[in-house]
Amino acid sequence: MPLTTDPNHPDLGHGVDKEQIDQHKTYLVLSEEERAKGFIRPVREVYVHTKCGTQTRMGLALSETYARDPKFYGATYCVHCRKHLLVEEFKWLDGEVVGS
Repeated sequence: MPLTTDPNHPDLGHGVDKEQIDQHKTYLVLSEEERAKGFIRPVREVYVHTKCGTQTRMGLALSETYARDPKFYGATYCVHCRKHLLVEEFKWLDGEVVGS
């Protein structure tokens, strides 16, 4: 999946989905330089949607973006529900709420 550090990239999606969709063509991440400054949370690659119980795995750059800036994203994708939903609906495998 393509990634970008450009918040104006034309293939980015935004916010919560009302209908089921495929994942976006491109996702926004923090630059390598910003991620290299260190993390304020652990780098975690799997989260669980608390409403359906499904685990979703994401790539390392997305995981590092969450670890560097937990509030960077307001929504994330559930592979079962096929929607981007508020991060508060998800927990990391250790039980911490995504985005906290």
